[in-house]
Amino acid sequence: MTQRGSALNFRDFVAELLTTGDAVDIGKPVSPTLEAGAVTRRVYDTRSPAPLFSALTEGDPGFRILGAPAGLSGRPGETYGRLAAHFGLGRDTTPRDLLENLISAMRAAPVPPRVVPTGPCKENVLTGDEVDLTRFPVPLLHQQDGGRYFGTYGFHVVRTPDERWTSWSVSRTMLHGPSTLVGPAMPQQHLGMIHRMWAERGERTPWAMVLGAPPAALAAAGMPLPAEVDESGYVGALTGSPVDVVRAETNDLYVPANSEIVLEGYISPDETAPEGPMGEYHGYSFSGSKPQPVFHVEAVTYRDQAILPVCVAGTPPEENHTIWGTMISAAGLELLRSSGLPVSMAWCSYEAATCWIVVSVDIQRLARTGMTERQLVDAVAEVLFDSHTGWLVPKVLLVADDIDITDIDQVVWAMATRSHPTTGRYAYPQAPGIPMVPYLTPEEVRAGRGGKEIVSCLLPEQFEGVTRATTASFDNSYPEELRRRVVGDWAGYGFPEAGGSPR
Repeated sequence: MTQRGSALNFRDFVAELLTTGDAVDIGKPVSPTLEAGAVTRRVYDTRSPAPLFSALTEGDPGFRILGAPAGLSGRPGETYGRLAAHFGLGRDTTPRDLLENLISAMRAAPVPPRVVPTGPCKENVLTGDEVDLTRFPVPLLHQQDGGRYFGTYGFHVVRTPDERWTSWSVSRTMLHGPSTLVGPAMPQQHLGMIHRMWAERGERTPWAMVLGAPPAALAAAGMPLPAEVDESGYVGALTGSPVDVVRAETNDLYVPANSEIVLEGYISPDETAPEGPMGEYHGYSFSGSKPQPVFHVEAVTYRDQAILPVCVAGTPPEENHTIWGTMISAAGLELLRSSGLPVSMAWCSYEAATCWIVVSVDIQRLARTGMTERQLVDAVAEVLFDSHTGWLVPKVLLVADDIDITDIDQVVWAMATRSHPTTGRYAYPQAPGIPMVPYLTPEEVRAGRGGKEIVSCLLPEQFEGVTRATTASFDNSYPEELRRRVVGDWAGYGFPEAGGSPR
């Protein structure tokens, strides 16, 4: 029986978005060559419903593309609705609710996947000479891109040679030929770690790529879980149900049965080809390509009228920030909490393109520790920068817990008014970091170290558990009864209805 629900069935996820008005089925002919990308980028900018392109002008008839699968919503009170649907949560879910849900699953016992004999992903099977990836509407997403990107919102499935660890790992893939893809597998990524194990044996890496995956599985694949932790067990803990998986056609890997499209084959141990450039998560597109591993596709399985989800990477917020950033936030918060530091919340501001994480410090608990600013900063650096989570995010902002760190306006205000330009910045040039950060020097990129910083937005007296001044704002400067009356009479004053809670 097919698993149901938006968290475990991508088709149900799309249906829920359409039913709630957070997706629009576009019957007008649209080209996958730039047009679908342009529409999707405009959707991010305007917080419009996700576009489901149902009449594509390229590729075999029947295939569809879903853009902005985790874009933010412009619907009042439902900003994170599309993101929440990935986990089967309500459309009014808040960032803190999201993180607590994710952290609870991290602490729970893994629920291993359930092997089933078949599933919707097997409705169509192509093998050998039948494999032709150009049959799919593989989009050209930006005019600067070096090719068409098949995998922008999917995950790789690989397993160690001794079979002790199966990784579901997010990394992009560019169309290279009718049966080949090319994309990065960085040594620090789980995909790269496992690929190296096989390559050191001189063997091909058995591989599959899942597109239109169960949404909770896609999110888990983008979470910086520790090495040798199977993401499939985390998905089960997160959803409360084992995810159904089926065996691949050409190797012994298992993939989610409800997937829209599955590519399978192997990664060459030594073959590379040029990949890129591509509009990236940090918002830039740099010229030139890089040699990356070649993925050989020996079979393709897919659902009838398969939907290819795409992330059109670039300036935030898009899925690299909403999905990836949220999963990093949860992992970072759990790390900091479990270390015993006085931390109440952590959040990768979507607007910062996953290049900083803001950490809310409980100043009452901070005062009881007796820590100085330097001691606190060094402790946070040790916990985060030595972890896979901290490897991904180069900057950390520390703020007091009177700031709602999910509100970018409040974060900017705290930075501007509380961070001392001389004493509030702490550099960690030897900390390891992801080499894709735009401001890194060539030497730092080669070394895989540098560009890491913690910025303290904590005022001196907050280390004693107090804040000198009160905040002059709607919430703090007026009696509660008056605030309720003003909000209730807002339309009566002649204003349009407010889209959210007044600050």
